Formats: sequence, structure tokens, C-alpha cells
Amino acid sequence: MKLVGIDIAKYRHAACIMDAATGECLCDPFFFNNNENGFQKLYIELNKYVKDELLIGMEDTGHYNFVIESCLLAEGYTVALINPITTKNLRKATLKSVKSDKEDALLITKALLDKDYYRIISIQDEKLKQAKELTRYRTQLTIEMNRKKNVLQRHIDIVFPEFNTLFHNEYTVTYLNILRKYSDAYTIAHTDIRSLRKCFKYCNSFTAEELKELASHSVGIRDTSISFIIQSVISSIDLIHSQIKELDKKIEELAITQDSSITTIPGISTISGTSILAELGDISKYSNAGKLIKFAGVNPYISESGEFSADKTVITKKGSKYLRTTLYRVILPVIRHNPVFNNYYHLKRSQGKAHLCALGHCVRKLLRIIYHLETNHLSFNINSLK
Repeated sequence: MKLVGIDIAKYRHAACIMDAATGECLCDPFFFNNNENGFQKLYIELNKYVKDELLIGMEDTGHYNFVIESCLLAEGYTVALINPITTKNLRKATLKSVKSDKEDALLITKALLDKDYYRIISIQDEKLKQAKELTRYRTQLTIEMNRKKNVLQRHIDIVFPEFNTLFHNEYTVTYLNILRKYSDAYTIAHTDIRSLRKCFKYCNSFTAEELKELASHSVGIRDTSISFIIQSVISSIDLIHSQIKELDKKIEELAITQDSSITTIPGISTISGTSILAELGDISKYSNAGKLIKFAGVNPYISESGEFSADKTVITKKGSKYLRTTLYRVILPVIRHNPVFNNYYHLKRSQGKAHLCALGHCVRKLLRIIYHLETNHLSFNINSLK
């Protein structure tokens, strides 16, 4: 077996080739550019060896590895990804005082000597990459939406602090319509009642007259700059909302092409299910459910030394943060709508587990079930789990 380590950069990569049996470097570490000519230079070096005997590894460094990773898979090479934390720890263990691209390429090559240090990726992973990009972008938009809403509430509290007391639910059609046109108490108080009524839609909890009366006696500050910010923020919220709707359509279209039964689990929507599968990648590459749990970083941290063994530990959080975030977001509706998980959660609570700890147990149970369903091409059956 010949091992190829590639240190990824934005414009220029470094590579090293090693004989796995002897540990001997078969060539000096070399650079190649992140373009067609650079890739051809790499292929010339790789073509000196039998393709099936090559294992090519690189760090999973955000998006910089996407292009070369995709090209190598398309050419039929075996490609592995290494967690950057692994190479960082290896560098510390070897007491290296020098950090350079060529040294890192050699370090990545040595990491391929241990199967626990890397994970093989496949063409199926590449197919799921589209879903991963879309679901991650949706998460980012949701975070941005929440940030905008926090900004909006801060400014409403200044110009019309009583406004939210009229609504059972914020961000309804009427709620946003009023703020789009009349963004402070002073403007509402001095607006013709007929104009105010035009903002009301599907609202039976109060009338335009009650809104005007409340605004007339508001303690809010009249500030045109804040009113402008409120209208600007609402425009941003509207835009993000429309973008999320378009994203959801794209994600649902991709979900149709996936032969998955994850959405048969009560509490998991198409969006959440697609996000989980996209982050996990090709399920067949995991030899057991424990590998999924470890990849998600929800496995408990074990702390033992001599006679000491910690009674309480936290999860490792060393896996995919996007996967972990999605799992903890969906586990609450799964517990709420699924008697199996509901009973399991309360069992853990009755055993003295704290709320977050019990949720962690449910998340690990969910991953074990997902692994069973996906590897055996089954749909969720609540009766088989009782």
C-alpha cells in the first residue's frame, strides 16, 4: 500500500508519498497548484503506482479540500479525510518545532498508517454534499433570522414597549404589516384609523382602535432613526424568510432522490432528516452505530485513572457540530411525538439523570435506530421497539 498525504491550501497544495510497509518516503514532498496544470502534476506522480494500492489522505479543512477531493474520487482513487485535531495532536506528540506545508504533508501521510485516524469517503458522500451545503446554509440563515429578530425586539422596546402585549404570537401577518408601515407608537397614534385597519389580517384578538388607543398613551420614545432601523430589519427578515422557503423546496427535491426511511421516525421532518443524513454521509462506511455516535461527538467522555472513575462526564463534542446541533434540535419533537423515546427519556430521568444528560441518551438511541433503519432499508416500526 502506498500512502499519499496532501496538505490543503487555497492556491497551492503540498503532497508526500510513502510506502506503508517500510515507512520510506518514495519522493520528496512536492508542491502543486490548485488548478488544472497542478492537478496534472499530481496525477503524473500518482500514475507511477497502481491505483488500487494508493490511499490518498487530506485534512477535512472546510471547503478548500472539496475540489481536489471530488476530482480524485472521479478518477477512481481511494480518498480519506483526517480530522485536523488529529494532525495537530500528532504534531505535538512528535515534538515538532517546525510547521511548514511540506512537513504537514508528511505528517498527514503518517496519519494514514493508523486506521483510527481517518475515514474513507465515497461517491455517495459526494452526492450528499449538495444536501449538506443546502442544509448548512439553511442553518446559517436561521441563525441570522434569530439575530435580526433580537435586533427588532430591542428597538421595539424603545419606541413602542407596549406593542407586544397585544399579540399572543409574534411575527404574525398583522404584526409585521403594522411594523412595515408604522414602526413606532407616535406614527401609529397619528395615523388615520382607516389606514391602520388595512394592516389587519387574520387578527381577532384586538382592533385597530385598540392599537391606536394604546399607541396614544405609550411611553415609547419618538426616534426616527430607530423607526428606520425597524423597517430595515423587517425587510431583512422578509428576505431571509423567502430564502428559507426556496431552500426548503430545494432540500425537499433532493430528499425525494434519497432512498431513506429516516422521516418515518415520528418527530423528524424532511428538512431535519436530510440534514442528519447529509452530515453523516455514506452510512455504509460505518461498521457499527457506535461510529455514528462518535462522529456526531455525542459519546460520553470517559475519565479513568488508576482507582479513579468519574461519575459524571460530558459528551466529547469532537464530531460534526452541525450534526450535533440538528440532533439536539430534533430530539425534543421526537420525544414529544414518539412513545418509545418518551418512555426512554422518563426512564433516564427516573434514574437520576439531568435533563441534558437524558437528552444525550435519547440522541444516542436515535442514532442507533437510524443506523439500523438505513443499513437494513427498513421503515420505523414502533411495535418492534417496545
